[in-house]
Amino acid sequence: MQKKHLVILTGAGISAESGLQTFRDSGGLWENVKVEDVATPRAWRKDPKKVLEFYNFRRQQVLKSEPNKAHKALAELEKDYLVTIITQNIDDLHERAGSTRVVHLHGEILSMRSELEDTMKYPCHGDINIGDLAEDGHQLRPDIVWFEEAVPAIEGAANITMTADIFVVIGTSLQVYPAASLIDFAPDHAPKFLIDKAAVDHDGIEEIVLIQKPATEGVEVLKQKLLQLDIKN
Repeated sequence: MQKKHLVILTGAGISAESGLQTFRDSGGLWENVKVEDVATPRAWRKDPKKVLEFYNFRRQQVLKSEPNKAHKALAELEKDYLVTIITQNIDDLHERAGSTRVVHLHGEILSMRSELEDTMKYPCHGDINIGDLAEDGHQLRPDIVWFEEAVPAIEGAANITMTADIFVVIGTSLQVYPAASLIDFAPDHAPKFLIDKAAVDHDGIEEIVLIQKPATEGVEVLKQKLLQLDIKN
């Protein structure tokens, strides 16, 4: 019997329980740093050293963090489902937990690229400094999709979402676009779940099941609901 395709969109909330601060929550990483000063092409042109220092700090945070129970539980779902994770997060916690099909919408903190050629990429586990150059002779920058930049992976993610038998959103308020629009590509017949401690009803999304819990607790509830779906079918 062919496994059902479980497509999961994850956001900052799932990594918050691993100690990685979120963009928008109270006390989050961005509370004392203006987005436009560190995460836009304008910021890069104005003060690339400041941008590099910011992402060097974030990279070290990621390397010191560990996957939590939610990451691990999603990896374990691969025993029973074909699981594709589409994440807004730039960390590698899904991969370290064991998930084998992960799409990063907003880039990866453990990767760097030429500031000119976005396909010229390299692994990065240390700091990037001014004067560090790609093979094309241009400055290296974090392999991150900044605000005001296009999201190259969104089309592929939408195509993946259209093949979902079940669609799940975890740790995101569905306010960040274009990622939030992915739920609109999920088939009408696919059961939909939203796990977020601040989850609210969303107009236009029919029959979405809200699980108002942190990711680690919510994924355990999800597993029970998926089991109930399997029994019904």
